[in-house]
Amino acid sequence: MLGGGPPVHLMWSSMFNPDSPQPKRKVDLRRIGRFFAPYWREETLILICIVAVSVLGLLPPLFTKWLIDDAIPQHSMKLVFIYVGAMIASAILAGVIGVVQGYLNSYVGEGIMRDIRTSLVSHLHRMPISFFTNTKTGEIMNRVSNDVDNIDNIVTGTLVTIVTNIVMIVTTVVTIFVLDWRLAIISVAVIPLMIFPLSPVGRRMYGVRKRTREKRDEIESITQETLSISGITLIKSFVREQFERSRFFQVANDLMRLEIDLAMIGRWFIMLIGAMVVIGPAFVWMGGSWLAIGGTLTVGTIVAFVAYLSRLYGPASALAGVQVQVVSAAAVFERIFDYLDMPTEEAACDGSQMLENVRGEIVFENVSFSYGERQALRDVSFRIAPGQTAALVGPSGAGKTTITQLVPRFYIPQSGRVEIDGHDICDLDLASLRNAIGIVTQETYLFHDTIAANLRYGRMDASDDDLVSAAKAANIHDFIAGLPEGYQTVVGERGHKLSGGERQRLALARVLLKDPRILILDEATSSLDSHNEAMIQSALERVMENRTSLVIAHRLSTIISADVIFVVEGGRIVESGTHALLLARGGAYARLYLEQFRDEVLTAP
Repeated sequence: MLGGGPPVHLMWSSMFNPDSPQPKRKVDLRRIGRFFAPYWREETLILICIVAVSVLGLLPPLFTKWLIDDAIPQHSMKLVFIYVGAMIASAILAGVIGVVQGYLNSYVGEGIMRDIRTSLVSHLHRMPISFFTNTKTGEIMNRVSNDVDNIDNIVTGTLVTIVTNIVMIVTTVVTIFVLDWRLAIISVAVIPLMIFPLSPVGRRMYGVRKRTREKRDEIESITQETLSISGITLIKSFVREQFERSRFFQVANDLMRLEIDLAMIGRWFIMLIGAMVVIGPAFVWMGGSWLAIGGTLTVGTIVAFVAYLSRLYGPASALAGVQVQVVSAAAVFERIFDYLDMPTEEAACDGSQMLENVRGEIVFENVSFSYGERQALRDVSFRIAPGQTAALVGPSGAGKTTITQLVPRFYIPQSGRVEIDGHDICDLDLASLRNAIGIVTQETYLFHDTIAANLRYGRMDASDDDLVSAAKAANIHDFIAGLPEGYQTVVGERGHKLSGGERQRLALARVLLKDPRILILDEATSSLDSHNEAMIQSALERVMENRTSLVIAHRLSTIISADVIFVVEGGRIVESGTHALLLARGGAYARLYLEQFRDEVLTAP
């Protein structure tokens, strides 16, 4: 077996080992505040709207008091119309202001969601390859999608609710003390009973909420794995539908139990709050009735007081219950910051030198590299001259793909140097380095988009004529032209509407549009029939012309004309030279060649 697939999937890197202990830290409120800072104007307007609505909400109970104490005893319909009209006007005005506030809430919430999601996705794009090989796709998707969506509820719901309730409580407390300080003391006496149990309930809820989100990550990962094209094909081919159903049910059942625990936490506390909402007005009626019977309080004041209690106990109980949302918010932001705090691939090297006028010389100097505890390369040294075609051959797992992944700095060697045109790649600006390199792998990735859009990923400003020229050079134009929609044909998920050979030729055309000086081909012709291999081999000759090419070969017949062949075994280069020279030596390359072409050799004249 001569294939050289990616060797990183079976090993955890030390940086992203999920079993390693994670440091605990408090959520940085100032850091969260930086996401809110750009919207300070809208937030100021929201605060003004909240205060205005709260003040307008104070008026109906006052009008009710004046109706009972003034208008009705005086038998004055004029006062009745004035007070009722004022009630209606204040309600309509508060509603209009509420609509404006709702728009501002949505604007701020969606803007912050956009900014956080963009920051998160942008940061993930700059993460090293090892992060993605060691992290489940479902977990990443859950944080980018569900966690950020939950922030919308926090921003537009929780935070506004907190501010609204605080303003409502303050304005109501001031008003009831102005009306009658004795009933006011009775009214606020029950509020501490709503606050005391918050801390223990919140601590327990935080732990359950965090485990719940971790379990949601697991469900998202299973869904991503089993409902992808590759995953569902594997399930059906091995008839594992029942196994996957049982596996999903087990995780979903664990999530159900956690959600039930979360729902039941603090139920006695919530019951107490509900009781206080009834007990408080009962005490006010009792105290107010005693004062009214004594002639020191009017009935209208008692009625107004009871009306105000809904503005006092309702927000107080909501603030007590908001502990749930605050806990959820802390867990969500912590998970997002966990990702944002992970070091990007730029952090591994502080290179800033621009790679210009690229010649394409590649030098490995005593390079060693390991995935965790597994050594992949040991003291590898070689030089590829500008414009040369170099082939890497050897058994699977020998280290061929690792060599090619060190060139574009997908990984950093633990020791030794990798140089391009005499520059250590760690000293180079990462974007300028990768702009000089084109990569075509065995597993070609195409987006669920048109052929034209997939080709233009190689060069965004490419014209239609450029697309045609690149497609012709890659022997794929005639096929595209024969499609009903031509270059506007949608290729499907991962390009599955096309054959393997067609996808490979599109990948070659895409690299041609990029026009890199260095070309890496990782088994680009493996697993193809002879017809497709011949067409791709013909296209490769044009693609590799005047470029430095590093080729991993599955079929040795495809690299016979290479300028230099490196034989890789056990993470070392054991032989190097031309095809003819290596055959003449009778070493490792000759053995590989004879194994693959034994029949031809035996039947040769």
